[in-house]
Amino acid sequence: MIRDITIGQYYPAQSPIHRLDPRVKIVCTLIFLISLFVQNSVLGYALAFVFLACMIHVSKVPAKFIGKGLKPIVILLLFTVAMNLFLTRGGAVLFHWGIITITETGLRTSVFMAVRLVLLVAGSSLMTFTTTPNGLTDGLEKLLHPLNRIHVPVHEISMMMSIALRFIPILLEETDKIMKAQIARGADFESGNIIQRAKAMIPILVPLFVSAFRRANDLAMAMEARCYHGGEGRTKMKPLKYHYQDRLAYAITLGYLIAIVVIGRFVPFKLWIF
Repeated sequence: MIRDITIGQYYPAQSPIHRLDPRVKIVCTLIFLISLFVQNSVLGYALAFVFLACMIHVSKVPAKFIGKGLKPIVILLLFTVAMNLFLTRGGAVLFHWGIITITETGLRTSVFMAVRLVLLVAGSSLMTFTTTPNGLTDGLEKLLHPLNRIHVPVHEISMMMSIALRFIPILLEETDKIMKAQIARGADFESGNIIQRAKAMIPILVPLFVSAFRRANDLAMAMEARCYHGGEGRTKMKPLKYHYQDRLAYAITLGYLIAIVVIGRFVPFKLWIF
């Protein structure tokens, strides 16, 4: 399971999406996520799936790599589907047994929530796969730059997010090494009930926290040795500039947003309960 977590990882490739300005990728990802909530139809979600599939193909990130990142959310996905399926009421009753009742509205809502969650995670992952942590930091800092006028520490917030993204794969690799070392010493993390499994995780958490604090201390000393004192007066070695492909990406994403709103709200389509 640890190896299946791909949050914060960067997949190097030579693709048009990799070469886009990080600000474009952040804004376009937000537009894509918003589009998943502004419509509620089969055609709308089908268009969103096709658009995301095209972007994955253009980015040259393997689809199996995207699917690998969806494995950690399986439990959350099943829980969300079950809660909407059994607790949402409305429409005709499709199944009833004891206290369990499944209605048309509950089934429709659960399916839409599952599709929405998968597309949301896959779309967000594509941004991190095609953008380096430094690029995300620079793009976020540039987008939030107007907040400096009201004394919001934009640079510090962006730096913290960059450090967090860098630490995620490092800590996951450290966790995997500690688990293998504990298993070699006879530790069992698979058998027993939930409480026993939670107790078995203690020998992992203690050295993991020690390692995290040690790495954080080394990072702080390295930043202090390089005279880092925040973002005041700092300049960029590679300043961000918009190019033709960045404006084209904005136009394509806005066209997609208009299309999904129009199709989702005004194009009639009936497929059973959907």
